[in-house]
Amino acid sequence: MGEAAAAMAQKSVKNSSSDPSDFKVIKEGEAEILMLANNEVFFNKTQVNNRDMSIAVLRTFISKRAAEHEAMMAKKMKRGQRLPVDENVEPTTEMEEATADSSEKSNGECIEQVEPPQDEPTKISEESSTMREGKGRREIKPLRVLEALAASGLRALRYAREVEGIDQVVALDNDKASVEACQRNIKFNGSVASEKVQSHLADARVFMLTHPKEFDVVDLDPYGSPSVFLDSAVQSVVDGGLLMCTATDMAVLCGGNGEVCYSKYGSYPLRGKYCHEMALRILLASIESHANRYKRYIVPIISVQMDFYVRVFVRLYTSASEMKNTPLKLSYVYQCIGCDSFHLQALARTVSKNNSIRYMPGFAPAVPQECNHCGKKFNMGGPIWSAPIHDQEWVSSMLADVNSMKDRYPAYDRISAVLTTISEELPDVPLFLSLHNLCATLKCTSPSAVIFRSAVINAGYRISGTHVNPLGLKSDAPMDVIWDIMRCWVENHPVKAQPSDQPGSVILAKEPTLRANFARAVASLSKGQAKKVARFLPNPERHWGPKPRAGRQIKSKHASLLGPQAVNGCSSHEVDEPDAKRQKIDEPATASE
Repeated sequence: MGEAAAAMAQKSVKNSSSDPSDFKVIKEGEAEILMLANNEVFFNKTQVNNRDMSIAVLRTFISKRAAEHEAMMAKKMKRGQRLPVDENVEPTTEMEEATADSSEKSNGECIEQVEPPQDEPTKISEESSTMREGKGRREIKPLRVLEALAASGLRALRYAREVEGIDQVVALDNDKASVEACQRNIKFNGSVASEKVQSHLADARVFMLTHPKEFDVVDLDPYGSPSVFLDSAVQSVVDGGLLMCTATDMAVLCGGNGEVCYSKYGSYPLRGKYCHEMALRILLASIESHANRYKRYIVPIISVQMDFYVRVFVRLYTSASEMKNTPLKLSYVYQCIGCDSFHLQALARTVSKNNSIRYMPGFAPAVPQECNHCGKKFNMGGPIWSAPIHDQEWVSSMLADVNSMKDRYPAYDRISAVLTTISEELPDVPLFLSLHNLCATLKCTSPSAVIFRSAVINAGYRISGTHVNPLGLKSDAPMDVIWDIMRCWVENHPVKAQPSDQPGSVILAKEPTLRANFARAVASLSKGQAKKVARFLPNPERHWGPKPRAGRQIKSKHASLLGPQAVNGCSSHEVDEPDAKRQKIDEPATASE
C-alpha cells in the first residue's frame, strides 16, 4: 500500500506541474488556456461550435434585454410614474417588470398579467442587485453569468473577454483539478479575466439551489445528460433570464434506451428519421416540467442539433396563469411501424365560454388502431414539446450579428450555416419527413427535393427544410396528401411488383384522391438555396466528435475518437489508471495481506 500511495503522490505532483513546458497553449477566440496532455481536465475542440453559438445568443440577449428595458422605461415615463429612489427599498428588477408588461405580446395565449416573483434574489452584492441611478433614469444592470460545469474555464473566459455587457462570470466545478486549471487559465488571460471570472469548487446543484433567481444567464454543458441539474437551474435564473442547456446523451434521447430516457426526461422517444428533432423537443418538455413546479414557464429562443449533441436556449418567466398553458404545448406522437407515418395528439385543449377559458383534456384518439395507409400498428412516444422551438426574430438578429462580426467567430462558417437553415424552417410544424424514407417504403426512385417541394406547394401547403437533416422536409400537409403525391410519382416512375402484404404495396394499391402537380413552383427553393448559401458543411477535420471523459486513460480503443497520433502521443507518457480505479484495486490486496 505504501508503494501505491507514493505512486499516487508522484502522479499528483506531476499533474500539478507549474513548468510552462508541460503545458500546451490553446487559443480560441480571444481566450487562451493552458492544457496538460494527460486528459486530466476535459477539453473538446469540437465544442467551438457550441461556444460560438452561445456567444451569438448572449450578444443578442443583451441587445434584446436593453431594448425591453428602454420600452419599459418609456412606458413608465408616458404613464407619468415616478421611479423609486428610496435606497432602503429593493425595487423589482427591470427584467421582471418588462416581462410582466410584454408577456401577452410575446406569448399570446396568456390573458392575465404576469405575476411578480414570490422569492426575491437574496444575498447578492449591492452593486449587482440594484440599478444604477442615471440622470432621472435607472440604467440596466450588467449580466451575471453562471457556468455550472466549467472544466478548463474556456467558455467562461470567452464570455468575459468577448461579450460586452457581462459584469461577472461564476465558473463552478466539483473536481479539484478542474478548478485549479480554471484558476490558472484566469490568471493566464490577464486583468480583464481576473476581474470578471470567479472560479469555485462546488456542487453546481447545491450552488444553484442556494442562489435562487440570482443569475441572468445559466449555462449547463455537462458530459452526458443535464437531467440532474435542471431542477436547480430553473430556480437560479432571474425572471426573463436565459438558460442554455446541452445534452450529449443522444443514444438515450434518440430511442436507443427508451426506458432510460423516460427515467431522465419523462418522455419516451421514438426511433424515426426525426429522432434528433424529437430529442430537442423532449429536452424542452423536460425543462418546462421542472419550471412548472415553481410556477415558471419557458419560452424557447433557439434550439439546435449540431455534431453529436443538442442544445437549447430558453428564457424563463414566472406566471401561474401562463403556466396553465403548458399542456397545450405538449403532444404525444404516434408513429406507424410500417410506413413511418406520424401523427401528433395534443395533451390538452381550451374551450371559451362566457369570456372565460377552460382547460380540457385533448380529444382522442388521434389515430385508429391500424394505420389508414398501410394497415400496420402504431408506436406511441412522448410527450414532447410541440410548440415552436425557435423565435424567428431572434434567429434573424443573431444571423445579422454573426455576419457583421464574422472575424470574431472561429466557427463562423458552421454557425452561420446552421442559423441560415433555421431561419428558413417552418416554425409551427413539429418533426419532419424524410424523402428517402418515403421512397424506401414504396421501393421507388426518389424525386428531387425541388420536384417534391413543388408538388406540395402546388397542392396548397407549405414546406421547408430542417437544420437537423439535409434530407428532412417540414410540411403542414397531412400524410394523406404526402402519400397521394408519391402515388402520382410512382405512376410516372413504375416500381417492381412487391409482396401484397408489404406497406408499400398496400399504399400503392389505393388510388390517389389528389392529382399531384409536379410543375416547378417559384418557392420550391429557399432564399438560401437560391443564393447557393452553404447550409450543411462537412467536419473541418478528422475525428471531429466526442472525446473521452476527463481522467479516463487514453487507450488504443480511443483511436476512432482522437486519431492514431493522439493515442500514440499519450502512450509515450505515463499511462497509469485513474486514481479512483487504482485505489479500488489496491485496497483489496492490502486487506488480504
